[in-house]
Amino acid sequence: MTAQWTYVLCDALAKVHPARDPRPAATHFQAFLGEPASFQLAYRPPLEPALQDPGTLQVRIEGASADLVTVSAVDLVHCDLLAFPEHDDGYEFDEPGLYPDVLRPIPSGEAWVRPGEWAALWFDVSTTNPARAGHHELTVVLSAPDGTELHRQQVTVELTGIELPALDIVSSHWMHLDSLADHYGVEVFGEEHWALVDRFMTSAAEMGATSLLTPVWTPPLDTAVGSYRTVVQLVDITATDDGYRFGFDKLRRWLELCRRNGITGVEIAHLFTQWGAKATPGIVVNGERAFGWDVDATDPQYRQLMEALLPALQTVLDEEWDRDHVVFHISDEPSGEEGLASYVAAKAVVADLLKGWTLVDALSEHSFWTSGAVPLPVVATDHVEPFLAERPERLWVYYCVSQNRDVANRFIGMPSARNRAIGHQLFAAGVDGFLHWGFNFWYTQYAVRRVDPFAETSAGGAFPSGDPFIVYPGTDGTPWPSLRHRVFAQAIWDHRALQAVRARHGMDAALDLIDPDRTLRFNRPVLDPNHYYQARQRLVAALT
Repeated sequence: MTAQWTYVLCDALAKVHPARDPRPAATHFQAFLGEPASFQLAYRPPLEPALQDPGTLQVRIEGASADLVTVSAVDLVHCDLLAFPEHDDGYEFDEPGLYPDVLRPIPSGEAWVRPGEWAALWFDVSTTNPARAGHHELTVVLSAPDGTELHRQQVTVELTGIELPALDIVSSHWMHLDSLADHYGVEVFGEEHWALVDRFMTSAAEMGATSLLTPVWTPPLDTAVGSYRTVVQLVDITATDDGYRFGFDKLRRWLELCRRNGITGVEIAHLFTQWGAKATPGIVVNGERAFGWDVDATDPQYRQLMEALLPALQTVLDEEWDRDHVVFHISDEPSGEEGLASYVAAKAVVADLLKGWTLVDALSEHSFWTSGAVPLPVVATDHVEPFLAERPERLWVYYCVSQNRDVANRFIGMPSARNRAIGHQLFAAGVDGFLHWGFNFWYTQYAVRRVDPFAETSAGGAFPSGDPFIVYPGTDGTPWPSLRHRVFAQAIWDHRALQAVRARHGMDAALDLIDPDRTLRFNRPVLDPNHYYQARQRLVAALT
């Protein structure tokens, strides 16, 4: 090990591992108006700490544009399951250990030092002010705590003055409100909880989310049969001798937070349990659970509740929202003949109450759409080809734990380029939406117990590390993004840039910039990071 410090300037798609020499940047750092231009500075201190290095590093930015820069430390997290044994070759890491993922803000400018190991700092440079667009010369200065200067890194960043159109597809991410309350130990829908919801909703929007799951009742998702998650029901329900009464104050507050954070889509929580729609959600009436695993999907009492609740809910939605941006769910991920039969039976309970509203569900089997059971399918990216060949009028896609081979995903063990690929793929395929279940699922599989997401990233060893969540709970109630959060946001910006090129030059011209041979498919993501930077430069040139 050298006795000298070593530094490498890296792009945003590099993952700086403690024991591997990082890949140097080979790109021009560039962003659209409002988009962060991101880069990293990797550093490795000597194995034997010098006197001027007691374990921390001071970071400051010099230059006229220093106020446009935010700095984070790239922290390591423990990963016990990076990939399943049958994984493909498109992983960067596949052995248990500590890997870079958390972007921990360091407003004090102080970073930790691990002698003899690589670490990285992450820099975001952005502005929404067209007057600040242009090339910005920055100097990153690293110093020991006593003021001894260790390194100066000159960086040029271009913030273009190009304002992109809003995303024209749905980008849906399931934010788990119970996870926020459980982790931080706050009262559900108390003021502290609402503040957390607001902050994490902001983070979701920054990542490119346009739609969030709305817990009008506690979503019956990822829950062990017979058990229940913390109640996060937005609608108050009272049973009286004359029927039901409903309180929608919390729902209206939720919708106002969505509006304020730029969330345009509302997904009503699933009307029946996951994986087959056999039972009802754990709905609370008069302060006590009145429905759940012990109440069949076709129970007449549930139909009676829905006859009162759904019209009242829809009246509020029509008052508060554009129904074209509201979707209802029957059940998540039904499969098999038995699953189809129970799904159809459950759907029949509420079908007449949902006329005029959009019905969406995640599935993998083509027969669920061809049978007419699901008019707007959300299809796993490794099962989407039959749907693209015989295309529904509207089509969404999703990926999660099972999409671990050949397709894009955002597991910690995958290279960041495999995360960013989804933006190009969604545009090239012309799909109408994307969905992911795990924005902040800080539990084991089936929500059996809570986890510390900084120490347990795989839902108790059930899913590849990173699948259950893409954001971390900061110590002060502030969401800390991950590398994957930032890169997914870049994929969404790619899509928006392609929209702009299509509007100006046509679809073929847009595709020529990212897929001139027309070979891009969901099962063939481009893993070369330079492809995305070169494509971005072509996109900027086409819009200049």
